[in-house]
Parts: sequence; structure tokens; C-alpha cells
Amino acid sequence: MNRLTAVGTFLIVLAIGLQSSVAAEPARAKKALYIGIDGTRFDALTTAETPHLDSLIEQGIAADNCLILGERYRKNDTVSGPGWSTILTGVWADKHGVQDNSFKGRNYDRYPHLFTLLKRQRPAARTASFVTWMPIEEYIVRDADTHAGFHDDQRDYAKYDLQAAEAAAKHLSEPKLDCIFVYFGQVDESGHAHGFHPSVPQYVKAIETVDGHVGQLLAALKARPTYAHEDWVIVVTSDHGGKGTGHGGGHRTPEI
Repeated sequence: MNRLTAVGTFLIVLAIGLQSSVAAEPARAKKALYIGIDGTRFDALTTAETPHLDSLIEQGIAADNCLILGERYRKNDTVSGPGWSTILTGVWADKHGVQDNSFKGRNYDRYPHLFTLLKRQRPAARTASFVTWMPIEEYIVRDADTHAGFHDDQRDYAKYDLQAAEAAAKHLSEPKLDCIFVYFGQVDESGHAHGFHPSVPQYVKAIETVDGHVGQLLAALKARPTYAHEDWVIVVTSDHGGKGTGHGGGHRTPEI
């Protein structure tokens, strides 16, 4: 496994379909699958039984550190609002404006998310989002061509994640799909309820359940009729880890 340092509790990047033994083969269609697993510590991920995520790690590049580099980024707390805003826009809170989960001060018009940026370069691109934390649906990705948020008053993230996985897997059969984001929230919910630590059975079990959803998405992706003619980049990341039943803190000094 190759490792690198990046912002986020962990980051997995895999490009598939890039190799070919036929030199003159036409260029393949470039596609992207982004998977967000809220509140996942990398040490708990490596403790859990996660065959699908393990396979991505072995084939791709993985980062296991969360770094907030220098004074410029000192206000970036490890909470979901600024975390997912940074992940989906590619800029820090000093630009996208989100400092907490209220999303007040958001500046997505000037610093838009990845779907908008993709559309600017490829107007015909088709995008989709399936999430279980509603602020992402409400504030960030709502202008995706296809989007759905799964939630109700029961706060049953295991149920919501299953619904999101099933809907996303079904949508992955759409031949014109170019970029899709899928978010799972039950790991974070379990951490807040029982503790963010690899020694907590409920927390580890939640990670294992989400790994099953990841496997469902990967199977649907590979079942696409056009899969052999596509280049897929798969990105899996979290927005923060945790300590006790709260969120972890970011590094305050640069590390190289």
C-alpha cells in the first residue's frame, strides 16, 4: 500500500481501467465515484473486517493522517460542516466560509463544489448525489442532476445508509452517469453514541456495515455495460475522526 499525507481522517484513491494492452485503444470515458464515510478513524478501519475497503487500499493510495497546516488553517475545526465543504469544494474554510454545522457564511457561489466545476468543463456531464446527512443535501450538492437525501425524525442512520446505498447502486447502472457522491453517516452516529475507538464493538461494527455498502457500490459499478470502456477514479474519505464520544482536534503546527 502506498501512503501519503492529506487532509481528512483517511483518504483512499484508486484509479481503475487505466491499463490496456492495446496501444491504439480509443480513450476511455473518465468517471468518478466519491464515497464519504463520516466520523471514521483510520485505526478503527484497519481493526474492522472491511474486505472491500481493504481491496481499494491495496490497489490504490491511502492516507491515514489528518493535518491542518499552518496558521492559515487554524480555524478549521474537525466538524462535518467545514469538513465536507472542504472535501467537496477543494478549498479551506477561509474561502468556502463554512466554520461550523450551521453553514452560515457559506460562499459556494465563489467556491463551488465539484459537480459545478465539472459542469463548467463538461456541460453535458451527468452528476448524482445520495446522502444521509441532510445539510449536505440542502446546502452543498442540491444542484446535482440527480440527488436524494435519506432521513427522518428517528435518526436511524443504519436504515438511511442502506437506503442510500441501494439507491446509489441502482443509479450506477445509468450509462450517462459521470460523477457520483455517496455519503454514509452511521459510523459517526455510532461514535457519538458509544465512542470513537477501535476497541468499541459498536463503532467497529458500523464501519463493517458500511464496508458492505461500499461493496454493493463497487459491484454495481463493475456491472455497468460500459464499464470496460471507462476509466473510474474512486475516492473514499472521512471528514473527521473522534475522541471519546466527541470529535478529534486538528494539528496546529505544520508537519512535513
